[in-house]
Amino acid sequence: MACANTSWSEENFSCSICLDVFNSPVSTACGHNFCRTCITKFWDEQVQYKCPVCNKLFNTRPDLQVNTFLSELAAQIRTTVRVKEQPCVEPAEVPCDVCTGTQQKAVKSCLVCFTSYCQTHLEPHQRVARLKKHRLVEPMDRLEDRMCKKHNQLLELFCQTEQVCVCQFCTETDHMSHPVVPLKEEYEVKTAQLGKIEAEVQQMIQERLNNIQEIKDTVNRSKADADREIADGVHILTALKRCIEKCQDDLNQMVKEKLKSTEKQAEDLIKELEQEIEDLTNRSSGVKRLSHTEDHLHFLQTFRSLKDPPPTRDWTTVEVRPPSYVGTLRRSLDQLEETLNMEMKKLPDDAELKRVQKYEVDVTLDPDTAAPWLILSEDGKQVHDGDEEKELPDNPKRFTDHPFVLTRQSFSSGRFYFEVQVKDTTDWCLGVATESIDRTGGTVTTPEKGYWTLWYDDDGFVFYDNPNVYLPLRAELQKVGVFVDYDEGLVSFYDVEARVHIYSATGCTFSEPLYPFLCPCNNDYKGNNSAPMIISPVNQTD
Repeated sequence: MACANTSWSEENFSCSICLDVFNSPVSTACGHNFCRTCITKFWDEQVQYKCPVCNKLFNTRPDLQVNTFLSELAAQIRTTVRVKEQPCVEPAEVPCDVCTGTQQKAVKSCLVCFTSYCQTHLEPHQRVARLKKHRLVEPMDRLEDRMCKKHNQLLELFCQTEQVCVCQFCTETDHMSHPVVPLKEEYEVKTAQLGKIEAEVQQMIQERLNNIQEIKDTVNRSKADADREIADGVHILTALKRCIEKCQDDLNQMVKEKLKSTEKQAEDLIKELEQEIEDLTNRSSGVKRLSHTEDHLHFLQTFRSLKDPPPTRDWTTVEVRPPSYVGTLRRSLDQLEETLNMEMKKLPDDAELKRVQKYEVDVTLDPDTAAPWLILSEDGKQVHDGDEEKELPDNPKRFTDHPFVLTRQSFSSGRFYFEVQVKDTTDWCLGVATESIDRTGGTVTTPEKGYWTLWYDDDGFVFYDNPNVYLPLRAELQKVGVFVDYDEGLVSFYDVEARVHIYSATGCTFSEPLYPFLCPCNNDYKGNNSAPMIISPVNQTD
């Protein structure tokens, strides 16, 4: 019989409480059917026991009878009945909360039931009198999030003070004095702001994309620099290896030739000595034989030939001197050094200087640090000895006993480069110094004391260290470049005009800010050191 009624609609087998197809249906004494869970929960919340459909009152809680026949039909309906008039739910649509199996698109949401219904399951709200009073709205997803948790009312307003969504009752209680507007009005305001927010987000994204590209470009440049350094190193070290091998061969050959000459001399002398020994042995034999003869005539005739000794060398003045190797190894090393210097001159110093010049910084001299007899230009770019000490206010930053001056700017990380013109100056010093250096009394400008400086005078260059590093004079030196890599612990000096490297201090340890440091040294009585030291802008086209 159940199979004969497959044309019945799903609503014929729906519980009037949950409006869904019966689940474990039971019957009341008045003949109406409900899901066991639905009717049990309904009576748990009532004072009187009555039928939700016909309102029949019961004196005591009725016993529920399982409706086996209806249970079988409901199970069949759950698997066979499909709503064919409505399409399935699309991703942007709200699904029906009641449908089982294939969910259908909701056409309305009930703000009383907190449920969204498709056209079929909405039917009771259009038919049953008490359900018609429920407030229906356009389909909404996650209805529980759209309701005020405190007043169980729809969130329809926006509090501009606390920037939260509120219901009508909230405006009469917690938000009574706050300005509120309809959600749509605030939505339009916030929507207008989205353009600006999106632009800001896109700008931030672009900035980070630019940062990524900069990092990639840095890596690519680093790879190119690494390849170039490896190529230069292979070239120099290969040439040096060849030179070492040649020096070794030359040294071996020179020593062997000296030894061979000594051995030849000794061999010739030994042969000559052996010949003399042989001659003397023969003479000795003749003397012995003559001593035994009694023939007077023969004795006297032979004695004459034996009387005079045979001609021999005076061996007291003859000696075999061992070869001297003094200076042989040093000459080989000098040749090796000469070859190394020649190869070093082939290094592309110009390219290296261009790379470090990219880290140029704009620095100016700090008058608060300058010794009292130094004269600084108004722009803080020049300094020279003024011969006379000025009356200046006490300042713990000022050097008191030496013609030193620091820049206003300091550096605690990264790389920086600056150039100083030293043309026409006969005595000067420049480099970098730490913030905590001693600014009074005698000062030793070594790294141990916080100085990394190059000094120049008539005797040449010297980098003060322990021990000092003496460097050859450079003709017509006009401008010196100073490059510092704080993180790598490197301080390098360059002859800018010749575009060659002068000296580098490596493995330095920096733990505090570094200041560019200048010392024009004192002017002599003839005015030979009156030219200023000038911090110059970098010109990479020089």
